Amino acid sequence: MGAAERIEEVDAFYAVDVHLVGMKKRLTSQDLMGAQHSELESYVIKEGLELQRLLLEAHMELRAARERQVPVKGADGIRRRTLRASSRPLMTLVGEVSVSRLAYQARDVNGLHPMDSVLNLPPEAYSHGVERFVAEHTAIQSFDDVQREVVSHTGAQVAKRQVEEMSVRAAADFELFYAERRESGELEEHTRDPLVMTFDGKGIVMVPRDLRPATKKAAGKAVRKLATRLTSGEKRNRKRMAEVAAIYTVPSYARTAEEVVADLNRCADREARPARPKVRNKRVWASVAEPAKAIIEETFREALARDPEHQRQWVALLDGNEDQLALVKAAAKKYGPVFIVVDLMHVLEYLWRAGHGLYGESTPEAETWVQGRLLELLRGKPATVVAADLRRTIRGQTLHERVRPAVVGAAEYIRKYAPYMHYAEALSWGLPIATGVIEGACRYLVKDRMERGGARWTLAGAEAVLRLRALRASGDFDAYWQVHLREEQRRNHAVYYADATIPNPVQTLRRVK
Repeated sequence: MGAAERIEEVDAFYAVDVHLVGMKKRLTSQDLMGAQHSELESYVIKEGLELQRLLLEAHMELRAARERQVPVKGADGIRRRTLRASSRPLMTLVGEVSVSRLAYQARDVNGLHPMDSVLNLPPEAYSHGVERFVAEHTAIQSFDDVQREVVSHTGAQVAKRQVEEMSVRAAADFELFYAERRESGELEEHTRDPLVMTFDGKGIVMVPRDLRPATKKAAGKAVRKLATRLTSGEKRNRKRMAEVAAIYTVPSYARTAEEVVADLNRCADREARPARPKVRNKRVWASVAEPAKAIIEETFREALARDPEHQRQWVALLDGNEDQLALVKAAAKKYGPVFIVVDLMHVLEYLWRAGHGLYGESTPEAETWVQGRLLELLRGKPATVVAADLRRTIRGQTLHERVRPAVVGAAEYIRKYAPYMHYAEALSWGLPIATGVIEGACRYLVKDRMERGGARWTLAGAEAVLRLRALRASGDFDAYWQVHLREEQRRNHAVYYADATIPNPVQTLRRVK
């Protein structure tokens, strides 16, 4: 290091040395010798934050002092030959710092700042560190809570509106990240274990302008019954449906119909059986902006990336939603065959309604009847026959007007989805027959965060939060953030330079032995 560089470094870090000496003097003072640890802790955190800010700003000053003129040619082919000293503020996790740099200008074109590009500074006032803090906390907390967290635990100052805007920016590369992973081949799994896809929908209360057209029209026609709250059925026209998807690998787990019923009854002897295998490589996500077709096709593309030769058993677990079923069948024609299973728990729910209607609620007779029908389905009795038996049960009987629809409804549901109730085959092949994974995803991704009291979401805000929660739930946040930083540099800086090449204006110092 030459004499000039040593002077630059001493000058840049002078404020750091002064602050550190002041802290050491204060910590050795008589006043603090009698202080409780909480007072010491608060002092060190507060002044330590300022010390970190001074260190960061000193480094920026040092870079500015070492910045040298370099050839700068824009993507427009025009060289920027006029130089002007300039600076900009940057709000970081340790507080606001000033970044001094050279602006390269030419007539009638935008100026360029190579130092900004090398540092990958965002065009907004907030650093990527602040953006990441906001993104990670927004995934689990309200925008108001995150704003308070930023102010309380960092040196940054952020408003609630800026929290939402940063969350949207932070989630901007979600689709690109997963598309690159699929195309890279890294998702391929060398296993014969079944590959399971499952889907569901969950409504989110939106601001009126961001409802889908049909829902917005229905909401405009609705007449509110109460002035202070929405009554039963009125919330339906205030929501936009989010499509939730999950894909995972799970080892085959063969079991008998009796074992399934024992699990449902939580029998004590189930502890003697082998532990249920754990799912792995689970990815869950949801979108309130994209149509269901796009989400389902994305799931099938991910399945193909995991099993390019389609040598594994693909399973699609559904709850009987007709639209989803049609979309899954269409995707299967395009991407490869899949074994579709209608969730057993939904079937059981219909059977219980019928059982309660025939034998009364909470009666042993109802329980015996329900378990009998359930065992028939699980043992392989054709669902169409089970449905016909249900209809024969009420033929000629005089039933209360509220009972008959329950039994007829169960029979119709089973008949309608009979092609997807091959439970005996699924059990013998060791495939899952219940949608617990996707129901858990609906609860975690959507309900726990999006249904907080009084919350009404913008489309951009809701989509960003769903993406950030999905990244956390799938264990992909750290890998995603590296892609996000790369894309931030590309779209905010590299695209403005010739050949997308950013010149480095800071001379590299060589060590002399």
